[in-house]
Amino acid sequence: MVRSDARRNRNRILAAAREAFAEDGDTSMNQIAQRAGVGPGTLYRNYPSREALILDIYQEEVEQLVGSVSEALTTQTPLEALRSWTTVLVDAMRKKHALGSALTPGIQKAVTEQTYGPVIAAITLLFDAGKADGSIRADAEPGDFLQLTGALWRAAEDRTQPMLGLILDGLGASRHR
Repeated sequence: MVRSDARRNRNRILAAAREAFAEDGDTSMNQIAQRAGVGPGTLYRNYPSREALILDIYQEEVEQLVGSVSEALTTQTPLEALRSWTTVLVDAMRKKHALGSALTPGIQKAVTEQTYGPVIAAITLLFDAGKADGSIRADAEPGDFLQLTGALWRAAEDRTQPMLGLILDGLGASRHR
């Protein structure tokens, strides 16, 4: 069992690291410790390496994103939920890309390996709901959708919604009959 002060320290470290990396991908571990208000020993006890810290940040973000699907489906139609969820996913992809120098090729590979399965499972849940209500074509594949949406984070932000609209229109069951 983790002590409450240790849990608070870990949460402060994650929050400080998220902010610091968003501002400057070259932020040092010592700068993160200072920002979090913890000593370097506390930081390194929780995160023995920069890579471990970055992976934990992404794991937490993906868990929140994946966890939001069920709730979205209770308040929105499957296509509306898919649109809003994908918009959040694209924003997360942009943040990941913005870290630039903080993400070595090894970290990028590890992030992809850790997050691909849960993201595909979330898309599958959204697709299954859309297929059940007839709004998403039966042959739509989550992996194909993820690959298509991968282009959205590279586009100008003002083009995200129009491009996403094109992708979602292609998923429409009525257009495929």
